[in-house]
Amino acid sequence: MRSGTRHTRRVATASFVGTAIEIYDFNIYGLTAALIFGPQFFPTFSPVAGTLAAFVTFGAGFIARPLGSVVLSHLGDRVGRKSTLVASLVIMGAATFLTGLLPTYAVIGVWAPVLLVVLRLVQGFAVGGEWGGAVVLGVEHAPAHRRAFFGSFTQMGNPVGIVLASLTFVLLTTYLPADVFSSWGWRIPFLASIVLIGIGMWVRLGVAESPDFTAVQRSGAISRSPVRDLITNNWREMLLGGLSSTAAPTLGYLMFVYMLAYSRQALGLPPTYVLWLTVAAGVVWIPLVLVTARLADRIGRRPVLLGGLIGIVVWALPFFALVNTGSLAAMIVAYLGGVIAVSFATGAQAAFIAELFPAPVRYSGTSMAYQLGSILGGGVAPIIFALLYARSGSSTPIAGYLLATAALSLVATFVLFTRGSARNGGTASTRPEPTPAVEGTADAH
Repeated sequence: MRSGTRHTRRVATASFVGTAIEIYDFNIYGLTAALIFGPQFFPTFSPVAGTLAAFVTFGAGFIARPLGSVVLSHLGDRVGRKSTLVASLVIMGAATFLTGLLPTYAVIGVWAPVLLVVLRLVQGFAVGGEWGGAVVLGVEHAPAHRRAFFGSFTQMGNPVGIVLASLTFVLLTTYLPADVFSSWGWRIPFLASIVLIGIGMWVRLGVAESPDFTAVQRSGAISRSPVRDLITNNWREMLLGGLSSTAAPTLGYLMFVYMLAYSRQALGLPPTYVLWLTVAAGVVWIPLVLVTARLADRIGRRPVLLGGLIGIVVWALPFFALVNTGSLAAMIVAYLGGVIAVSFATGAQAAFIAELFPAPVRYSGTSMAYQLGSILGGGVAPIIFALLYARSGSSTPIAGYLLATAALSLVATFVLFTRGSARNGGTASTRPEPTPAVEGTADAH
């Protein structure tokens, strides 16, 4: 095996491990919001209002994502991919660990939810620069014909982080008495994350800077203001790339975050019921991401990505029809169909988004496009789901919202391919190597 190949695999591992840890940190907050934060931090609210308030704090993390994306991606395009990713991991780890030490409303009153929101904002800031940087690092180290595959290791970190978070909660809610879990047991996943952060730091510090960024440095083409250049020359790609990235997180947060609250309120199911479904779905999602990414390298991004988005559109209504039966078999089918659609939508997504932008602004473009999609699809979705259910008492409006979001992503993706904004034109073999831009500019395409 060539040393270059070994190092590319180390980079892929670093992208995967770091993202998995940050997604674990981000999602244990979401799971705790669905189960604990309402009564512990908003005890004067009704159960439904408390859940809604908890999801608002969950959504607060997405408010900080654009700021984190701007600041960290600026550093990623100016200073380097590697050092910026290490910084994002440290920031996320500190915020998560401190959340595990946070006093509740009963101890410090209104300061409890205030500090909860502050730490969530810090988490969001860190995540804002994580995904884009991890994808760019993996894609820029990869051979031209395998960029979707190596970019997908970052995507694989999503289900692994979700599985780790969900499995942790399954074990805690199963083996700890309910009163123990609600009083202090929920803190364990937050405090334990410090060990995972240490592992992620060790892996990431062992990789080299990306060759594309090194080439830009050597050519003197480092942009003085990557975000300004991105908005000036590549704003269409950023906007359409963000809309393209909206559907997958909408369905993902529906299945892996909101369903925990919905199944309890609407179906009367215990939390462990849905948590085990989440674990099983995440386990299926992990290899599917790699399979669909390999497929995207072989037949092109277009059929894989569009196929996944069409799948989300088609599955929006059947998903709830199956879930609402309360039957385990029907819910397994619902989750399986959702995971397959999300896998096709995300398997090609990493390389597709990164290939929209030239090297001097690639970190900024990839991060900001993805975070736009995450805010629209992940940040506001659980809040909207909770509001729609509180107003209607029905899952139909939620399914309609998912369908509309997926249709919007489908149109945006189709426009990108039609405009030829994707550098590879939808195939893996024809993307040219990045050409450095002149100082202070980014090439439009």
